[in-house]
Amino acid sequence: MSYLLPHLHSGWAVDQAILGEEERAVVIRFGHDWDETCMQMDEVLASVAETIKNFAVIYLVDITEIPDFNTMKQQQN
Repeated sequence: MSYLLPHLHSGWAVDQAILGEEERAVVIRFGHDWDETCMQMDEVLASVAETIKNFAVIYLVDITEIPDFNTMKQQQN
């Protein structure tokens, strides 16, 4: 689990993060906080967060905590 990047804990929070940004791109990593690949990605994202802060904001979403995004993905397939 990355403690260096903010987590969004609800679908509403995801919507607000996206809708609330008018100047910067919103980058959201959807995945499992315990997954090794996600942890590696979190390290990379945390390492660039300061560099890109004027252009983008980065958030993490644990899809175990917010399963709504799993349901939406399954419906699209």
